[in-house]
Formats: sequence, C-alpha cells, structure tokens
Amino acid sequence: MVAHVLVPVDDSNQSSEALEFACEEYPDARITALHVLDPGDFYAATGIEGGAVANYDELQEHHQDRAEAILESAREQAADHGVEIETDHVVGGISRSIVDYAAEHDVDHIAIGSHGRTGASRILLGSVAEKVARRSPVPVTIVR
Repeated sequence: MVAHVLVPVDDSNQSSEALEFACEEYPDARITALHVLDPGDFYAATGIEGGAVANYDELQEHHQDRAEAILESAREQAADHGVEIETDHVVGGISRSIVDYAAEHDVDHIAIGSHGRTGASRILLGSVAEKVARRSPVPVTIVR
C-alpha cells in the first residue's frame, strides 16, 4: 500500500498530469508536491554575462515567489479533485533533490511528468524523470 506519494512540480503540463495521476490513483495517500529551485537558474534568468554582478538575494526571492505560485496552483488543482496535499520546495540540483527528498521523507512512490524529449535532445540533455527513475529508492511512475 502506498502511504506517501511525491510529485515534483514545475509550471509544465507534464507535472500537472503527474499531479492529476497521483490524485486519482492515490486519493487516500499523503501527497506532497515538491518544487526544486535550481540555483543555476538564479543567474541564467538574468542574461548577465562577463563581469557584471547580479543581486543574488533579489533573484532568489523572485524564484521563491515563483515556486510559491507553482505550489499554490498545485494545491488548487488537487482541491479540484477533492484531495488536500502538502507542498514543499528545496534548492539544489533537480533530479538529486527529488531522490534525496524521497529518501529523507518516507516517500513510498514518486509520480513524475515526462517532458517527452526524444532522440538527440534526450541523449544530450538527459531526462530528469529518467535520472529519478534510475536513482530512486522507491518505485517511480513516469506520466506522459
């Protein structure tokens, strides 16, 4: 029996589908929607190159506000299915943070959206869902 499901969320349709899957398949389980803030995105979003220095705190606050909006949207989506979920966010590498969170929080199952990359882009970029599936200490469902 699955008691705790982890659903990594971002603002993609695929993560929304994964959350919907979890709500429908595990309505009696504890569901946690997790958003991972990748610190590399803090600087990538600025487009600043060379020696310019960005205000790290301001960038981090912007990304945390965005994370909270994503998690609020997840709570609303789950409520539409009559399910109350927990939400959390962490800062770190995406796939590693998801796997570590599952191991540290007694997660029984991970439901993750696939971004559907194929061919060369999948090989070159790798897939967060595939990395999570390979490294996870618990079963993983990849939702397309």
